[in-house]
Amino acid sequence: MRLVRDWFQRHFADPQVAGLAILLVVGFVTVVLMGRMLAPVLASLVIAYLLEGIVGYMERWRCPRWLAVTLVFVTFMAALFSVIFGLLPLLSQQLTQFFQQLPTMIARGQELLLSLPEHYPNLFSEEQVYDLMSAIRSELAQLGQKVLSLSLASVMGIMTLGVYLVIMPLLVFFFLKDKVRLIGWFKQYLPRERKLAAQVWHDVDFQIGNYVRGKFLEILIVWMVSFITFSLMGLQFSMLLSVLVGLSVIIPYIGAVTATMPIAFVAYFQWGFSAEFAYLLGAYAIIQALDGNVLVPLLFAEVVDLHPVAIIVAILVFGGFWGFWGIFFAIPLATLVQAVLKAWPDLPPSEEPAPLAVDCPGKSSSEKMI
Repeated sequence: MRLVRDWFQRHFADPQVAGLAILLVVGFVTVVLMGRMLAPVLASLVIAYLLEGIVGYMERWRCPRWLAVTLVFVTFMAALFSVIFGLLPLLSQQLTQFFQQLPTMIARGQELLLSLPEHYPNLFSEEQVYDLMSAIRSELAQLGQKVLSLSLASVMGIMTLGVYLVIMPLLVFFFLKDKVRLIGWFKQYLPRERKLAAQVWHDVDFQIGNYVRGKFLEILIVWMVSFITFSLMGLQFSMLLSVLVGLSVIIPYIGAVTATMPIAFVAYFQWGFSAEFAYLLGAYAIIQALDGNVLVPLLFAEVVDLHPVAIIVAILVFGGFWGFWGIFFAIPLATLVQAVLKAWPDLPPSEEPAPLAVDCPGKSSSEKMI
């Protein structure tokens, strides 16, 4: 117990450190325990945070805040309705067509698998192929059950979506309109000694703001470039696959690999192993290369660099806690951890015991120290 007490006193003797630790613990517990209930509020807060950058830019050009908020909110609602009534029906139509053609694709895939022992007898045996086909059928059966359960729960999902479509725009509007009042109200409940917390928030706010707005632009650019490329090359389900590619950039490294599988799957069953198949995969590889080597450095030049291992660990940890939003904010949350560690005060050096004095005959007092 004494060891724990000494460690606690060394780390949390400073009131500012204790206040920062309390804020972090309260925020973490709140999101873990009430994340599902507060999902519309958190999502609206993210959207408002994204739009606040545009509002702030307009204010710097001496535009009144009420006018900037009104124009940005109206533009946001127009974009939201265009997605609901323009994009979602098209995605639903292509998704339905995909599931209608899925049995034919599976049958062709089985023919390809059965031909492997004939063409490559040294690598594949018939027993291995049949085991693989059984595993695929089992996975497809489980997928079918999940789709059926989702369809049965679609009524409640539609009702929940309808409620969200009413609540979230209102929350976004009030978050933008009453930003100063809400921040002032929140500050009343913060500890008085919060200079360290303010320093951490200043650093993290800059990083998260750049990350959220940059990631949103990256999704739009990758989505549009992929859609144009797939459409020009005549790939089926081009809108559905391009949206998947755009959303895949949310998950660094893993998302690009995951999105490649359905694209190669559709392209193979449309063209087989042909020149069109190779051209499509080559174009997709170029898109991914430009995204990783050109677009990301331009959009995220001012975001703190994190080691790939730290990014993957953050995705696994925060995604396990908060699902999609945890994955989306894995890098900002990792940046928060890094900012807290950088701002944490240096520990005082441990006191070392003074050297003992031993009486030695014939030596001066300075020579008696050992």
